[in-house]
Amino acid sequence: MTGSNGPARTMTLRPIMEIAANLGLRPGDVHPYGAWKAKIAADATAGAGGEGKLILVTAISPTPAGEGKTTTTIGLGDALNRIGKRTMICLREPSLGPCFGMKGGATGGGRAQVAPMEDINLHFTGDFHAITAANNLLSALVDNHIHFRAEPLLDPRRVTWRRVLDMNDRSLREIVTGLGGPGNGTPREAGFDITAASEVMAILCLAEDLADLEARLGRIVVGETRERDLVTAADIKASGAMAVLLRDALLPNLVQTLENNPALVHGGPFANIAHGCNSVIATRAGLRLADYVVTEAGFGADLGAEKFFDIKCRQAGLRPAASVVVATIRALKMHGGVALPELKAENLNALRAGFANLARHVENVRRFGVPVVVAVNEFATDTAAEVALVRELASGIGVEAIRCTHFADGGAGAEALAEAVAALADGGTADFRPLYPDDMPLLDKVRAVATAIYGAADIAPDPKVTERLQRLEMMGFGRLPVCIAKTQYSFSTDPDRKGAPSGHVLPLREARLSAGAGFVVVLAGEIMTMPGLPRIPAANGFGLDQDGRIVGFSKG
Repeated sequence: MTGSNGPARTMTLRPIMEIAANLGLRPGDVHPYGAWKAKIAADATAGAGGEGKLILVTAISPTPAGEGKTTTTIGLGDALNRIGKRTMICLREPSLGPCFGMKGGATGGGRAQVAPMEDINLHFTGDFHAITAANNLLSALVDNHIHFRAEPLLDPRRVTWRRVLDMNDRSLREIVTGLGGPGNGTPREAGFDITAASEVMAILCLAEDLADLEARLGRIVVGETRERDLVTAADIKASGAMAVLLRDALLPNLVQTLENNPALVHGGPFANIAHGCNSVIATRAGLRLADYVVTEAGFGADLGAEKFFDIKCRQAGLRPAASVVVATIRALKMHGGVALPELKAENLNALRAGFANLARHVENVRRFGVPVVVAVNEFATDTAAEVALVRELASGIGVEAIRCTHFADGGAGAEALAEAVAALADGGTADFRPLYPDDMPLLDKVRAVATAIYGAADIAPDPKVTERLQRLEMMGFGRLPVCIAKTQYSFSTDPDRKGAPSGHVLPLREARLSAGAGFVVVLAGEIMTMPGLPRIPAANGFGLDQDGRIVGFSKG
């Protein structure tokens, strides 16, 4: 089969059963979804191999200039395989919201892609649909519980569970349900989040197995009684049916890169409003099936990497061996004050100023005791002087910056990066540790992230946030980690503050308990859990050509 847009249409994919067989999986271990994608059975990797080395790919703060974190993750995985390191790539599944909003696709680019690209970007194996259905089944059961005044009596004013949709739709952020008379239920204020922000998504990505999945679903808090007692999904007998909907979605998805190397693409929480990591089940499967696992965490290291370390690794007992911070010279110049139309011109002063963003992200990764290397994802407009300056500046902070051309050259363009990453991972210098201890008060956990990772001077919680966090501690949730939802474009809550701003104050406007996922979400600034579409959505450019092939994905 030839794949998708650009180079993906010229590359030949191998049958997915061949990819699985090369991993040592038997036919009964794999559930094919057509010829090019499959799910791996729950017990297929239980006795496989040893424990591989976990490598995290993260990035600088994103800009419209582009960074290429997913592309680099794939290119690095291909390169490690090229130099003889048995490697698995573990990625998140794309959400339809960004695909039709701004991104237009999230499977890498150029010659560093996972395939079949259109399938992965669109409906794939139905995981997002299953998560959406399970979430909204719980919503329906909550409203039904209220309608029939079942015990425990939910207070309609204190229902916290929201519906979800895998699409950007600002009009659904705040709604009223139950209008039209008694037969239509009880009128109440409600709203939608995007599926990638659902606690069900977070639970699926953190669950160890089916039993753990159902137990976590049962712990979801949907609201309170008039006496302020918590009501859970288990209380309204919803968790079993939700687990039924999610049974197959819990199995990791096996696909391949354009160089026919294996990739597990599973789960898709956003990092600006959720924990931003692929599933624990997929990561563990990769560690059993390969000697090295290359995974990514969403957006910059202040968001995805922090949550990968403080939430995913803490809960799952994972110990990363090395990390890569991805940067582009174009993006660094933008952080240094250059406007998007002017990025093609050489500007060493702006590059030097923008390097502060990269330096802070490198420092942040090191705070967790993980050794790091910088991948400079090359653009055609990069000059020799600019590349030399990045290397010089990186050397000044004790990190190696390696030029990579995987977009144009595939794995061959990232071999130098692969050699450096393998050396770091094999060196045994990683001494992973979370940023804060479990027993630290919740507000102090937020302050620790804000000051140490974001460079803030302090936090400014709304009084209702302080009250909410104190009440959560009184109810026994004080040992949970925090998941801070904020803009991905800046270390501050102002998306226009590029570079490495310091001394700002982080405003906290809301706190939400995700008891099933096992963390507390704190919303900072104006971040929305249901994004809106841009003025010109990517959806406007999608369509079918005369042969019925999808057009609109613009990833090279």
